[in-house]
Amino acid sequence: MDQLHLMQVFVAVAEEEGFTRAARRLTMSPPAVTRAITALEERLKVKLLNRTTRYVRVTDAGRHYLEDARRIIAQIDAANEAAAGIHAAPRGALAITAPAMFGRLYITPVIVEYLQRYPETEVDALFVDRVVNLLEEGLDVGIRIGELADSSMRALKVGAVRLLLCASPEYLKVAGRPETPDQLIDHQIISSSPASQILEWKFSHTRNERSVKVKPRLRVTTNDAALEAALSGFGITRLLSYQAAGQLAAGQLERVLTEFEPAPLPIHIVHREGRYASTRVRAFIELTAECLRQNRLLNPDS
Repeated sequence: MDQLHLMQVFVAVAEEEGFTRAARRLTMSPPAVTRAITALEERLKVKLLNRTTRYVRVTDAGRHYLEDARRIIAQIDAANEAAAGIHAAPRGALAITAPAMFGRLYITPVIVEYLQRYPETEVDALFVDRVVNLLEEGLDVGIRIGELADSSMRALKVGAVRLLLCASPEYLKVAGRPETPDQLIDHQIISSSPASQILEWKFSHTRNERSVKVKPRLRVTTNDAALEAALSGFGITRLLSYQAAGQLAAGQLERVLTEFEPAPLPIHIVHREGRYASTRVRAFIELTAECLRQNRLLNPDS
């Protein structure tokens, strides 16, 4: 059997975690899928999948082969698209990821415009507040906030945001406005990082960095919840500037300790495609970069 075909079948089985589901996805019969996997394992002389009556899972060798197979298939697809013409209309599925609130506020409108521009495309969006490995999770494009770790990913900077403290005017009227980070110990703190009872918040002042330990009275799992608690007048919370931009502009929240805010955090679009980025990936990156760079909340100096 053709090597590329065997790889495509293996990727489908691994991602669907089942032969029957993979067969439906590939419009093949289950026996044909089974024969393809058997032929691939015999050719490689290694077991790629663990099979039981209840599930199918990749082996350690299979997990590494899956990463390589995905990359090779993506490169072949991209090369085919490039040969067909750089101006060909985007088509096919695109998988992206972004932080949860950022995705809801800024990336969802881009996705909708992208889908309206290119009717032969579809998008799967994963909005989560964790760093997602694009290769391991089969994603094409990611939005990252913060300094990037060294990696093989390609990155395009499209803006920056600040980490800030804010509270409602009502809370500050009653509790007072802190003048230094040390005074936070006298305030009710709302945290969206529930992992620890004690947090260390970093501050900068005249180029000197320092950390202050704070003990939140309220710990929540999402930034939306921390924002709502601050709006209700409960206390002071720490958010990224885009997360509270509307409420700050409306006067519902006020920034505190602005002179101690850390340096801005960059926003990047990252992707794992190389020289021949597929048309659908290239078009999405270009549209996203255009939209984000035009947003004054993300590019205040533009």
